[in-house]
Amino acid sequence: MAKATRVTNEIRTLRFTHGEMTQAELADRIGVTRQTVIAIEQGRYSPSLEMAFRIARVFGVPLNDVFQYTEDEGEAR
Repeated sequence: MAKATRVTNEIRTLRFTHGEMTQAELADRIGVTRQTVIAIEQGRYSPSLEMAFRIARVFGVPLNDVFQYTEDEGEAR
């Protein structure tokens, strides 16, 4: 079983606020499979930096509006 990442995202929300875009439509626009979009949305897979920028560009928002990185308590900053 894949370990969940500490990267969270707002992709599902953004898809619905941008014309109820399907996972398949987003996948086509960023050049990946629907299964990859599902894994990213569920936090089971962290996209490459390039893919993250492509996702943000599809929605016309800054990267930080799509992805957030949470640090563990006590982690060095």
